[in-house]
Amino acid sequence: MSRYLFLVLGLAISVANASDQSPPKNADQNQHDLAYSLGASLGERLRQEVPDLQIQALIDGLKQAYQGKPLALDNARIEQILAQHEAQNAAETQVPQSEKALAAEQQFLSKEKAVKGVRELADGILLTELTAGTGEKPKASDQVQVKYVGRLPDGTVFDQSTQPQWFRLDSVISGWSSALQQMPVGAKWRLVIPSAQAYGADGAGELIPPYTPLVFEIELLGTRP
Repeated sequence: MSRYLFLVLGLAISVANASDQSPPKNADQNQHDLAYSLGASLGERLRQEVPDLQIQALIDGLKQAYQGKPLALDNARIEQILAQHEAQNAAETQVPQSEKALAAEQQFLSKEKAVKGVRELADGILLTELTAGTGEKPKASDQVQVKYVGRLPDGTVFDQSTQPQWFRLDSVISGWSSALQQMPVGAKWRLVIPSAQAYGADGAGELIPPYTPLVFEIELLGTRP
């Protein structure tokens, strides 16, 4: 039996059990609510699994099968299609998480690179100048005073300074070190840092997953030896 039949059967049982505990309603309303609940639950699961599904074709197949009418496809073709779909899903789940993460990173970096005003530094860091600076640029061994906000690709803030902070450039991620050496005091930049210049394959605890590019808004306030 196809796992889709198991899915619908499971939904029917779960909703039927839930309806047994609901306040009494008239029979028509109960049947309507059962049908709607089954459709909503099945639709939510199919939306996650097959986001480009043709809804009308789904409705046609469901209606014809439920009413016992002749189907547009013969059983052999239906089983073949469902078997191919399940095999594709199984293959996708076997792709290593690292490959998925790297693919997602490349997609994100390509999108960011295409934004107007973005400049790419030699090490792949993407730079957008928000405010120009006129001061001196720090050296690799210097300390820098900065205000910053760090975000994940989805916009989640994972770190930020509430007050100006001092850091040694030889103690921060390489993306910061290389970019800030090119940044004059007084400047404010938006930096998109590839994972290879940040926390790479290891990530950083629960905050930053492996192979995650980071987005920083950094304001360079001062520098000193």
